[in-house]
Amino acid sequence: MYVCICNAIREKDLRTAARCCGGSAESVYAALGHTPQCCQCLEEAEDIISEETMASSASLSVAA
Repeated sequence: MYVCICNAIREKDLRTAARCCGGSAESVYAALGHTPQCCQCLEEAEDIISEETMASSASLSVAA
């Protein structure tokens, strides 16, 4: 599924980038070589990034 139509960013790509670099939607988009255009996707992108950040933190806590 596409999260950002303007930049053709798929959910799986956004999740992968979020796990690697985290941060705000803008920073994750930058890691993918894009910038937000119309900004209609930012709320959903932030939710996905937050999910990945929490999942990453949880897996680190379990491993420790």
